[in-house]
Amino acid sequence: MSDKITRRDFIKGLTATTAGIYSLQLLDNLAYAQTGNTLAVAQGPLAKGADPTTIKLTTKKAIDALGGMSKFVSQGSKVLIKPNIAWNRTPEQAANTNPYVVEAVVEMCLEAGAKKVRVMDYTINPAQITYDRSGIKSAVERTKGSLEFTDERKFKEVSIPKGVLLKSWIIYQDALDTDVFINLPIAKHHSLTKLSLGIKNLMGLIKSREDVHREINQKLADLATVLKPHLTIMDAYRTLTANGPNGGTPKDVKLVAQIIAGVDPVAVDSYATTLFGLKGEDVGYIKNANKMGLGEINLSKIKIQNVKIT
Repeated sequence: MSDKITRRDFIKGLTATTAGIYSLQLLDNLAYAQTGNTLAVAQGPLAKGADPTTIKLTTKKAIDALGGMSKFVSQGSKVLIKPNIAWNRTPEQAANTNPYVVEAVVEMCLEAGAKKVRVMDYTINPAQITYDRSGIKSAVERTKGSLEFTDERKFKEVSIPKGVLLKSWIIYQDALDTDVFINLPIAKHHSLTKLSLGIKNLMGLIKSREDVHREINQKLADLATVLKPHLTIMDAYRTLTANGPNGGTPKDVKLVAQIIAGVDPVAVDSYATTLFGLKGEDVGYIKNANKMGLGEINLSKIKIQNVKIT
């Protein structure tokens, strides 16, 4: 058999590839058109505490309220999930994303037909420790997902055309190249930015984080112009109310039992601020991201789908 590719074969292949890319774009556009102005807020029963089965159910109900994971994940797609796994802390300390939230999201992506679901973070404490102690390693192992360590070779300098202070930065390429990128932060206090929420969680995809700390609120907004998750799912089951971002004692942790989901990262973060008695405008990077047109900060303009799990 000849190894030569005819012009007709080339055009057929190019057409198929283009059609595949166009289908993914249509899926993205459709998901945004149908859910872009909507937040789903699932409230779990406080009386059950942080029961694993209830946490997973609450997470799934939040996504169901947006129309289900199939609105975001198509058959055969590759998914990258970015939780917060930065710290050598247990789930009870609420410094990392709850492992049962991660487990539920991986399961939903696979059920929607994802070909591969990868979970990763560029951690602060050693990843071998944080992945294990956070409970996320075991959570992903209970699924058919893949827990991955960052590969230093995948960090590349990326242009940030719309950046105010950052015109380029070294960013983990997989977050830019994957079919579906899901941001999975935990809602918690932060000593520098007041709160660590979805946009702040994107710092786990960049190099030289210490250089971002100066004028951090604008630099985070700049990064958000190129790091654009298809879906943000906020873990607010246990929230860290003080001594963030890595936590202190159990008295710093509050059981809220909420999962917030949406495609608008500014709206998700803006809603999450209310759990701490604040507004989106009170957190600099959320305010700046709104000013740059990255999402809606005014919750009165957002349709909120409330779901109560009993």
